[in-house]
This record gives sequence, structure tokens and C-alpha cells, in this order.
Amino acid sequence: MNVLIAEDDLISRKLLITTLELLGHNVVSFENGEDAWNSFNKTPCRVIVSDWLMPKLDGLDFCRKVRERKNTEYTYFILLTANVHGKETYLEAMQAGIDDFLAKPLDRDQIWMRLRVAERILRYSTQINQLESMLPICSYCKKVRDDNNYWQQVESYIGEKIGANFSHSVCPNCYHNIVQPQLEEIKKIQEGN
Repeated sequence: MNVLIAEDDLISRKLLITTLELLGHNVVSFENGEDAWNSFNKTPCRVIVSDWLMPKLDGLDFCRKVRERKNTEYTYFILLTANVHGKETYLEAMQAGIDDFLAKPLDRDQIWMRLRVAERILRYSTQINQLESMLPICSYCKKVRDDNNYWQQVESYIGEKIGANFSHSVCPNCYHNIVQPQLEEIKKIQEGN
């Protein structure tokens, strides 16, 4: 798995890198949240392990930016901290979008377990996205069912979802098989009158 690390303490960062690489993960690391965000924004990854308190951009603000980024697959965000003080602190982190917590100093077994959970959740997230991207479409009239069980034309459904506009035309096969016979039938009718 590709893991992005944001940790300002050099020793903690090197320990994280070594541990994650020994566990078989590909790691990129940064010494502050701003550099980590810039990297993520260019090349999103699925797992982030970030310190809470860092210069330039702390772990919570980094997580908020990740959550606000549009059109990004779900990213599992693990927050490292040595100074958690009570339920309010955890609530603040959860509201920022943090998925999991790890206490410092780093425990190899704990990070291994957290990453196993992350893999499972990310796999389920991908499966859900694939299912949600399927369109229920009528075999006969080709209308699409939306989330409110309302059936509408494909064009209006897609237009509402992504803002696309459509123009209609007739493909060569349909012209030959449908339109041309209809035109010939109309011509026969007109000739008969």
C-alpha cells in the first residue's frame, strides 16, 4: 500500500518510514503538513499517517483539506499524538475527519493492526463506489431510476448529476433500419392520395 507520512520529528519520521517499509508498504514522507498536503494534492494516496502538532499545517487542518478535496477516493487518515487530553480532543479530531489514532511512541504491532483495518475499509469503500456507479436502467424504455425511485430519461439524469448537455442525432444504422423505411412508408401513403 502507498502511505504518506507527515511527521516533523526526524527520529519519529525515520522510525515510521523503516517500520512501514519493513511491513511492505511504499512510503513518502514530509516534515510538515503543508508539504504533505501539496504532495497529496498532486498525487492522492489511500493512507495517511500524520502527526497532530506540526509546523505550517497541523494534522487536523491537513485532514480537513484532504476531506474537502473533490473527486478523490476515500483516504484513511491515522493521527499520531503524544498529547491527547480527554474526550473533547478526540471529538475535535473526529469532526476534522480523522479515522484512527496512534499514540506516540510508535508501537510496531499497533501500526500493523491499524493498517490492516485501513486496507479492509478501503477495499469496502472501493466496492461501494463501484456499486453506486452502476445505473439502474429500464431494459425497454431506457429510463434511469434515481435515488428516490423516480424514473427519468437518461439525458436528464446525467444532466442533473454532472451538468452535461446532449444533442440528438440518428446513427447510420438507425437511419438505414428505422428512418429510411418510415420515409418510404410516408412516401407511399402520399403517392396513394
